[in-house]
This record gives sequence, C-alpha cells and structure tokens, in this order.
Amino acid sequence: MTVEIRLSSKGQIVIPKDVRDALQLKPGEKLILSRVGRRIVLDAPALPRETISYEEFRRRAPKYVGPPVAIEDMKVDFDKLWRDDG
Repeated sequence: MTVEIRLSSKGQIVIPKDVRDALQLKPGEKLILSRVGRRIVLDAPALPRETISYEEFRRRAPKYVGPPVAIEDMKVDFDKLWRDDG
C-alpha cells in the first residue's frame, strides 16, 4: 500500500485511518522510525501473541499416530542432530 501524505510545518505527519486500522494502531502508541538512505521506515510494534494454557495446547496439538518410541531412542536421535562434528 502506498499513500501520499504531507509534512506539516511542525514536521508532523498523519497516518491515514485505513492504515492505522489495518495495523491496529492506537492513539499514543509508540512507533519505531528508521532512516534507510533517503527512505523513512515506520515500524509498528508486534501484536501481542496469544497465550494459552498447557491444557489448551494439548487440545490443539495433533495426536501422535505412530509406533511407540522409547525415550532413550529419542534422546539418541536428538543428540545426533545437535552434535558438533566439525
């Protein structure tokens, strides 16, 4: 989305309502401004992530439908993945 805006005499800009709504920006919220060459980049803060209980996670996570695997076998395979061979 590209929008043309004007810089006020006080150096202020107005972020159009449809952009604010799309990014869920609220009055007084802080933005991060960066200069990249002659470009100005405004970054909106990340939206808060949903937190769920362990029980809800268990309900949402797909059930394992394979043969039983011993914990010892899982540990050996995990160690192989993270071993530094170099």
